[in-house]
Amino acid sequence: MISAGDFRNGVTLEIDGNVYQIMEFQHVKPGKGAAFVRTKIKNVMSGGVVEKTFRPTEKFPAARIDRVDMQYLYSDGDLYNFMDVNTYEQVGLNADTIGDALKFVKENEMCKICSYNGKVFSVEPPLFVELEITDTEPGFKGDTATGATKPAVVETGATVYVPLFVDQGDKIKIDTRTGEYLSRV
Repeated sequence: MISAGDFRNGVTLEIDGNVYQIMEFQHVKPGKGAAFVRTKIKNVMSGGVVEKTFRPTEKFPAARIDRVDMQYLYSDGDLYNFMDVNTYEQVGLNADTIGDALKFVKENEMCKICSYNGKVFSVEPPLFVELEITDTEPGFKGDTATGATKPAVVETGATVYVPLFVDQGDKIKIDTRTGEYLSRV
């Protein structure tokens, strides 16, 4: 059991039969009245974010989220196939479960499959990926006074904004959480 006074970012709880992850929390001690904890929590199954307040003495059971490393094999229409590299067991997930998680992931890369009580609810791609640029406009000298960027399409089909000196055929490093260009490789 986790009391509201012990909340931390990233903790998963079971509240009213749903599983929530704490995105933000703040302990508030008003001048008049009792202290409370203001939180922003995300429903891990549906993805909805809600703001809620709790008394510091309220207790909730911790939810156990299983994260398994699996290799992304291929997509077959709306099904995305993953394989557990230890047991060679394959799992097919639909596009609704995946969302935008694989827009920077190539085939045969490792991902984390997150599940609660055997029900898969999300896929976590690796934090950083290295991809080759397949299409971008040429950058011109003299256009860099403001740190300008241009759109570039990477080999997975996603679009990333890159500095003007990056050309077609270059390999770049991308942060998958934000979708931002980090550096050339």
